[in-house]
Amino acid sequence: MHLKKSINPAELELRDEKVVKINRVAKVITGGRRFRFNAIVVVGDGNGHVGVGLGKANQVIDAINKGREDAKKNIIRVPVLKGTIPYEVIGRYGAARVVLKPASPGTGIIAGGPVRAIMEQVGVHDILAKSIGSANSHNVIKATMNALAELEDPYMVAKRRGITVQEVFN
Repeated sequence: MHLKKSINPAELELRDEKVVKINRVAKVITGGRRFRFNAIVVVGDGNGHVGVGLGKANQVIDAINKGREDAKKNIIRVPVLKGTIPYEVIGRYGAARVVLKPASPGTGIIAGGPVRAIMEQVGVHDILAKSIGSANSHNVIKATMNALAELEDPYMVAKRRGITVQEVFN
């Protein structure tokens, strides 16, 4: 496991956040039901940086704001090569599996809701993605982030191995 350098969100020009899911949770009490909300929010700069956060509050707007702040604390760097990812990768979290495959230019983002939101924020324009197993948004998002965190920059791999970038892909 690599130790990733933390990224300062103040240095990035983050796009508008993308709310992936808002969930209403009820607590039954003597007088009836008390509703609370949780929101999964994705932030990114469209240039290889993305973060995901979960916010919980009594109001939807507060939950989204808390989610945005949490997402800014969890930003990772993703290698984007010609609008796609460098190689195929599988992310896992709980029962959720997410397969991400690089795609040729013009393909677009072929992915479901939670994965699509992350890819749009990261700045990937062409990718094929398949969610396998659990359809739970929380777990699918975490599996996607796990897959993106596993990706390595081809230039760094070539430098580490002492070969050219072309040789890395062969």
